[in-house]
Amino acid sequence: MDRIFSLCLSSCYLLFSQPSDAYINDSLSPYEEIYPEIGYKTVEAAASDFERHYHQGLKLPLRVPSISFTHHFGRFNDLDGDMNDFFEATFINHQLPEHHYKITVRPIQFKYPSKKENIVKTYKLKNGTTSNYMEISGFNVLAFKREDWQYMLWIDKRVSNKVTPEVLVDIANSIDYTTQEDEHG
Repeated sequence: MDRIFSLCLSSCYLLFSQPSDAYINDSLSPYEEIYPEIGYKTVEAAASDFERHYHQGLKLPLRVPSISFTHHFGRFNDLDGDMNDFFEATFINHQLPEHHYKITVRPIQFKYPSKKENIVKTYKLKNGTTSNYMEISGFNVLAFKREDWQYMLWIDKRVSNKVTPEVLVDIANSIDYTTQEDEHG
């Protein structure tokens, strides 16, 4: 009798728990579906699109912030003309929305303006370039020029205690790592 009661109880649990789980899973589209719908693809494919468009190689930082990410996507925004064209790599964590980091790269002649009121501090990179550390719309941003490009490293302000300006400077300096190794190695 106890065994039958236990089986009935288990059946009832399965019967009533699955529909709610199915509803939750159906109502929330995973990032793997949402991001491609708005033009994202792999970072590598987006970088290739950028390189084909500009007929020039794209060097990205070798480092990322040391916080956890579950997904990374890339997109090359190729709009009418070159003024609004830019590469973007986005790193996110579906369980921790504050773990959001992105890299944008655009031609220097169409750079994102650095407004004085947004600049918190300036830093020198290893290659001698000056970078601006700014606060923009919920993000802390390190912007700098490298060759003909403006790079911007964006990190959600909510993790600024873990991803400091110095961490972003280290990430920016990692772009030149392969160049230094090639010259000295």
